[in-house]
Amino acid sequence: MTKQGNVALITGASRGIGRAIAERLGRDGASVVVNYYPSDRAGADEVVQAIERSGGAAVAAAADVADASQMRGLFDVAEQRFGALDIVVSNAAATQHMHIVDTSDDDFDAMFATNARAGFVVLRESALRVRDGGRVVVVSAGLTLMPRPGTGVYGASKAAVDHLVRVLAHEVGSRGITVNSVLPGAVRTHALTSAVPPEAIAAEVALTPLGRVGEPEDIADIVAFLVSDEGRWVTGQCIGAGGGMF
Repeated sequence: MTKQGNVALITGASRGIGRAIAERLGRDGASVVVNYYPSDRAGADEVVQAIERSGGAAVAAAADVADASQMRGLFDVAEQRFGALDIVVSNAAATQHMHIVDTSDDDFDAMFATNARAGFVVLRESALRVRDGGRVVVVSAGLTLMPRPGTGVYGASKAAVDHLVRVLAHEVGSRGITVNSVLPGAVRTHALTSAVPPEAIAAEVALTPLGRVGEPEDIADIVAFLVSDEGRWVTGQCIGAGGGMF
């Protein structure tokens, strides 16, 4: 369980997996900075209220993860509001299903800015600002392990961050900081149900030994373990969380 008094920053925390992680860590005793894309303040406020109802402390903070200066500002919010930072979860990301031959240079640059560069900025700022003994977790994607048509650039942008995770674990390990990524498979979020036809979701379920789509809480529980004292001996890992799909 997260130590009482720990401060956590979660990017993309106003909905889906990020929301489940923020609410779980808040229940576990962390003070939480709930990052949201500027157009989703209502969702972030709901998360803050849920954490406060469970007895925790939280603050909503807007930032576009593709903007490095805004991302640095999130870390400033954590330090100014709560005094320090112990846990960072990089969850915000853009998804785009497009065949490589149909991907423009601008499409590629936008995907890597929102996923790869933003992930790099979060990891760099975490190394600079997280207290010794802290935890850093990236929510990556199972598609980095599955070469599915239409997912090449998206998967590559997430795989780049997985490599940074493995390297940073070595660079900050002497400070007792762990760095890991979690690779979800199909998870029941708005992003999934609004973009993927029911028959395609059913096909994913058919490939999953546990026979169901993941829930945001499934991923939140894994993150909660990684940031807890019990997860102290796990670092530099890219952990599959797809119900056995990969």
